[in-house]
Amino acid sequence: MQANGTGGQEPEPEPQLSCRNGESSSSAAGAVHSNGLLSSANNGLPSTESPASDTNTKKKKRLSQSDEDVIRLIGQHLHGLGLNQTVDLLMQESGCRLEHPAATKFRNHVMEGEWEKAESDLNELKALMHSPSAVVRMKFLLLQQKYLEYLEDGKVLEALQVLRAELTPLKYNTERIHVLSGYLMCSHPDDLRAKAEWEGKGTASRSKLLDKLQTYLPPSVMLPPRRLQTLLRQAVELQRDRCLYHNTKLDSGLDNVSLLIDHVCSRKQFPCYTQQILTEHCNEVWFCKFSNDGTKLASGSKDTTVIIWQVDPDTHQLKQLKTLEGHAYGVSYLAWSPDDTYLIACGPDDCSELWLWNVQTGELRTKMSQSHEDSLTSVAWNPDGKRFVTGGQRGQFYQCDLDGNLLDSWEGVRVQCLWCLSDGRTVLASDTHQRIRGYNFEDLTDRNIVQEDHPIMSFTVSKNGRLALLNVATQGVHLWDLQDRVLVRKYQGVTQGFYTIHSCFGGYNEDFIASGSEDHKVYIWHKRSELPIAELTGHTRTVNCVSWNPALPGLMASASDDGTVRVWGPAPFLDSQETEGLTDRPTELPSC
Repeated sequence: MQANGTGGQEPEPEPQLSCRNGESSSSAAGAVHSNGLLSSANNGLPSTESPASDTNTKKKKRLSQSDEDVIRLIGQHLHGLGLNQTVDLLMQESGCRLEHPAATKFRNHVMEGEWEKAESDLNELKALMHSPSAVVRMKFLLLQQKYLEYLEDGKVLEALQVLRAELTPLKYNTERIHVLSGYLMCSHPDDLRAKAEWEGKGTASRSKLLDKLQTYLPPSVMLPPRRLQTLLRQAVELQRDRCLYHNTKLDSGLDNVSLLIDHVCSRKQFPCYTQQILTEHCNEVWFCKFSNDGTKLASGSKDTTVIIWQVDPDTHQLKQLKTLEGHAYGVSYLAWSPDDTYLIACGPDDCSELWLWNVQTGELRTKMSQSHEDSLTSVAWNPDGKRFVTGGQRGQFYQCDLDGNLLDSWEGVRVQCLWCLSDGRTVLASDTHQRIRGYNFEDLTDRNIVQEDHPIMSFTVSKNGRLALLNVATQGVHLWDLQDRVLVRKYQGVTQGFYTIHSCFGGYNEDFIASGSEDHKVYIWHKRSELPIAELTGHTRTVNCVSWNPALPGLMASASDDGTVRVWGPAPFLDSQETEGLTDRPTELPSC
């Protein structure tokens, strides 16, 4: 443990489109089903008339608007599965209509490529639309499809006529018309489809066209495509988003999801359980860090060594790979190069040197020291992997190459912790003025980004460069938005005094935060919740550093003054008696 002395308004529903609740279904044409869909759009199934039943003569229960919506959604889904006779019976018995007859005609004419009829249908749909001006945009989309299909069929003169006599007079999206005219030069249909990024004449492109056209029609006239699947997918994603322990990739589909139960992840699947205790260090362990590819862990100790550990890809067990020796003052900070080839080790406040190791060979490439008066306690790699910055609290702030040659320096900046942003120009540095400033080594400008009321002991930045996680003396762990420059959240539970403790982002998509603590525990929070979701016990002295594996979201390591590194993972296989003693917290994450 290192002591530190620093201190729109929603549209009205169309009345003529609600359920008829016992009234007879009207048809737009003889081929229209009672659900309002033409048989030609129903996979070629013939229209069937259901026999009259007693239920048709009885007065039907009036349905609420939500009931009508659900029936239409179910009907649309069944229709997509080809269960058209079932849809007919559902609509007939409920007295509902899947969509307006005019929309049904329009749908079928589009799918059959009858463009003149589809344009005529627009006049009938215009009266049902909340924005009649949208007819021009819909007509443009229709004519564009017509034009492309003529071109694919080799009917260049007909396509040219559509372009000149129909599309251009609309005086809409002239830039797109210029692009369309360029397709006249395509010598082959494959060339046309490639340049236009178009599926070609047929069901696929016409279905996509219908999806675009539908956006201009009220849902009471024509339902949005695959609306029920969209709602179910949103519900599943919301449940996962609010799940306390969800730590795996979000699958946007529904194929591997049960809709019969709510989504829930068990705490036993989360890295809350000690999988390994690494005891090879013989003194306090001040720092640990997984490599960027997650295959190795480096740990630095007061015992003057750095140990490199190999992560088994199958069992996730760690074994000692090599030991790097000779750090006379101990190792308080480690930084992997972007490609994991090199590892830089820094010492505590009274150390004026840093070591740059080739991890693959175990050889020391550079031992750098600018002056015996320096204190090089922190380091950060430039994203190019060819430069790094280092500094300390005595006012040193250097940019160097891989051989330790000085490239730039900033005078009088008392550095506590460093981070290089992905732009390759900006370096963030926390200093003794309780702030984080951004330094640009290209134009030699600097600006204030974060201002705290207490000393910033350490900080780390999320992968996207948007969020910064700070360990603040006597205050604990704070989350800052670097772009908006605002304090987002203060996490509760951790004990943080004036010792340097390093927290981290972790888990899939960096949804979680972990930190050591002076009360010997590791605390884990969901990024959106101020209360910890797990408090991990096992260490017997201060936990100085926590590192979450970037490639294996279920693996985490912690370094402690008790001389050990603990590796945390999901629960091992437990028998029924052991399982009974483990309970999940019922807490749900806040919705925002």
